[in-house]
Amino acid sequence: MLNSTAEAADGGVSMSDNIILEAKDISVSFGGIQALTHVSLSVKSDEILGLIGPNGAGKTVFLNCLCGIYIPQKGRIYFEEHDVTGFSPDKLARLGIGRSFQQIELFRDMSVIENTLVGRHIKMKTGIFSSGLYWGFGKKEEVKAREEAEEIIDFLELYPYRKAKVGALSFGIQKLVGLSRALAMEPKILLLDEVGSGLNRDEKEDLARFLLRILYVKHIPIIWVEHDLRMVTEIADHLACFNYGRKIADGAPEKVVNEPGVTEAYTGVTEST
Repeated sequence: MLNSTAEAADGGVSMSDNIILEAKDISVSFGGIQALTHVSLSVKSDEILGLIGPNGAGKTVFLNCLCGIYIPQKGRIYFEEHDVTGFSPDKLARLGIGRSFQQIELFRDMSVIENTLVGRHIKMKTGIFSSGLYWGFGKKEEVKAREEAEEIIDFLELYPYRKAKVGALSFGIQKLVGLSRALAMEPKILLLDEVGSGLNRDEKEDLARFLLRILYVKHIPIIWVEHDLRMVTEIADHLACFNYGRKIADGAPEKVVNEPGVTEAYTGVTEST
């Protein structure tokens, strides 16, 4: 387990006890296109951090850096006080950085419980032989994985659909199944990319309720990319706004959404001085 005693040995930094993840001066470019420029941002262990901004602002690129899909050309990423810059996605997932994607990427011909169990694979220690024969430790591990998956399904109120094929379910339920798969990884922090997109108002209200339960019941902080300003402002503890790959605002939700630069980023209209 990562701890502060190894800090000097592995290049870690000293951060506030309440900060679980921090990005410092992150820059990313693709073929001359600057996707992120000197972005610094941190999230506390007891908050929902909302990331807002127009399309193409760099929000998803930032999440992809945090979970190891992209490696920043400049800057460092710290998780639980340790430098994890350049770590592979599977290693970061094992450390506790969970990710849900805008495109759900579920197995449509598999059931809700089976899709949830997919998220447990990084926790499995048995090999193909013992797990395939379903005996000994492999049997115990499989039973535990199913118990954990069932608990998550209950937590997200998906039990009526547990045996249903995901492809036959509504888009809103599929979004929750994607969330259940991410929770099955036992994350220490969740990175959510537009989990509210495509949902109607009732479905968004259910989603908001579950996000708050994840934070306050499971004590898992969240970094949440969201386009619905009303929803994210009501739910998030902290907002940051991106535009053209730069962080242009950072702070309390009500303050951020009312900043002139944020209004301009969304409307394209510059307020007169």
